[in-house]
Amino acid sequence: MALKPTIYKVDLQLADTDRNCYEQCVLTVAQHPSETLQRMMVRILVFGLNYHQDLSFTKGLSTTDEPELWQVGPDGQIEHWIELGQASSDRIRKAVSRAPKISLYAYGSEVDIWWKKQGAELAALPKVSVWQFDSTEVEQLEQFVARSMTLSLSISDNELFLSDAEHHLSLSVKTLS
Repeated sequence: MALKPTIYKVDLQLADTDRNCYEQCVLTVAQHPSETLQRMMVRILVFGLNYHQDLSFTKGLSTTDEPELWQVGPDGQIEHWIELGQASSDRIRKAVSRAPKISLYAYGSEVDIWWKKQGAELAALPKVSVWQFDSTEVEQLEQFVARSMTLSLSISDNELFLSDAEHHLSLSVKTLS
């Protein structure tokens, strides 16, 4: 019998001064049985960083031919393909053929090693942007996790400020490519 995902309800108050975007997003986030809480929270942050009315979560870990998030236009065409983690250049190369814009958000303690191995190939791909979250900051995201979350996310100059009623955290996103 397959394990079922854990469902989280998120009320995300988004204030992105970089894009002049102010939204209240009500999200249902399914945590895959093999997904860590940190990864799930990074998905929520990346949703805020890339907010668009057509942006949505995909099946993610449970399928190999979809990213974590994507923006699909009214005509059914993928407009923005968004991956998380330390994806291979082969995986991102496939995304290049499917979407005009690809974003990869790397996180974890071994990003530097991964970037030394994959960075040149990824940087050479057209339409691809790669960012890195600081691993020590990402480790602190678990304190925000609850089955029902009310989060405030402010974004300014690639700095993220996440808070709820009890916790506050500042995170940075560094451009790799």
